[in-house]
Amino acid sequence: MPPDNAATIAAGAAVLFPQNGSIVGSTITRLTSSTFNLQAIGSYLIQFQVSITESGQLCIKINGLEQLFTIVGRATGTSQLVGVYIITTTSANTVLSISNPAAASTALTITPVAGGPVAVSAHLVIVQIA
Repeated sequence: MPPDNAATIAAGAAVLFPQNGSIVGSTITRLTSSTFNLQAIGSYLIQFQVSITESGQLCIKINGLEQLFTIVGRATGTSQLVGVYIITTTSANTVLSISNPAAASTALTITPVAGGPVAVSAHLVIVQIA
């Protein structure tokens, strides 16, 4: 999270996940700090959480297209946005990102120290399941 992550996520922009966690296998690779390549055709479990300050939404983008069934959000509060989905790809080298929907009226502010003095993290977990 900040300072190694962008403080805001503009409408239509992707969330940055600037650090790698555990990596097992080689069918899922990082392309940039916000995009990931799903090399093999198959089904993938996608889990994400991001702490934001204001009301807002996030969604999964596949090859730059918002997957409307993956939109999660909240109207009030300062808690995390969490999504858990199974995505099935139909072509090799599918690009995945987590984004603030393009139709959003404002940018989202990532909350670096949600709930206390220690920096919290945003998480993205991608697991090939079939």
